[in-house]
Amino acid sequence: MRRVTPNTRGIAQRLSAYEAAESKSSETTAPTAFTVCEKLRGPLARLSGSNGFRSLLSRALALAGGEVGWLRAVHIKADGSLEYPAQMAGLDQKEITNGEVVLVAQLLGLLVTFIGEPLTLSLVREVWPGAPINVIDSNKKDFTKQKP
Repeated sequence: MRRVTPNTRGIAQRLSAYEAAESKSSETTAPTAFTVCEKLRGPLARLSGSNGFRSLLSRALALAGGEVGWLRAVHIKADGSLEYPAQMAGLDQKEITNGEVVLVAQLLGLLVTFIGEPLTLSLVREVWPGAPINVIDSNKKDFTKQKP
């Protein structure tokens, strides 16, 4: 199973929290991760086509399902949107939020792997221009904190 970096998970948490705040005002019933994925669908489909987006989302969902069991029941529709299971009604909000964050983090992690951090950041900033995001998945060491 591919684990996401703490940076990627932090970005996913911020995006999910942002969308959760937005969805309260719009009365949407879909989990926020699905809103985040839906908002990324347009730019990613332009980049890789609809089939490419579905493939990427499918892989992210498979990886996330290894960490959060209820995500295994989520399905990707032909249009690339996500269909969540009825059993989500029995989950508490903490479980749902964790699953949402893991799914978004896996999707962002795959994007960084395939297209690189700069282009992934550009896509995220295109969708959320005001989001305070500088780094998604930097593997660079911080040499300013080395011991003598």
